[in-house]
Amino acid sequence: MSDSALSHPSSSDSSDRQLVERAVAGDQRAFELLVIKYQRRIERLIGRMVRDVDLVEDIAQETFLRAWRALHQFRGDAQFYTWLYRIAVNTAKKALMDLKRNPTVRGNAADSDEEDETFQRGNELTSEETPESVFAAKEIAEAVNAAMEALPEDLRQAVALREIEGLTYEEIADLMGCPIGTVRSRIFRAREAISARVRPMLEHQAGKRW
Repeated sequence: MSDSALSHPSSSDSSDRQLVERAVAGDQRAFELLVIKYQRRIERLIGRMVRDVDLVEDIAQETFLRAWRALHQFRGDAQFYTWLYRIAVNTAKKALMDLKRNPTVRGNAADSDEEDETFQRGNELTSEETPESVFAAKEIAEAVNAAMEALPEDLRQAVALREIEGLTYEEIADLMGCPIGTVRSRIFRAREAISARVRPMLEHQAGKRW
């Protein structure tokens, strides 16, 4: 995305701001439309942090409740989703602290989401797939997830925002409150750490002849 594109709000951004203005003025239906628009995305985000299907919905509901209460504080100098993202992350962290739980990998939160492109899997083998290749792919996916979980929080958040959420470096810098150069460094270090863990598996699989 170019700087000129960033300087001009998209139709989606304008629509969000209009809905926020209506909601602040007392139009509850306008806020409900924002919830409908972003609920699945927020739940996927929380699911990657908490990985506990029993907590995801509760934390998402708390996120939107906090957003509703603080809506008058939204200044419009950032995208609404960026603002909502911060609330979701802080709400999830608080929930984990309150419950004295650590984020753990539980497949239900991610694998059950058909729209999460990072976890799309078919239940049936295609003509080019074999049980061995499917198993190998699963091993590699698990290694990537484990590598992500092992990253320091700032690196994990930066690379997730870029690779999973698809945000630009400028948007990530705004979201994390740091210079773009720092964002690039964090993403580079995260990718290197993940690659170092996965590369040996890829080389091993490449050397196999099924």
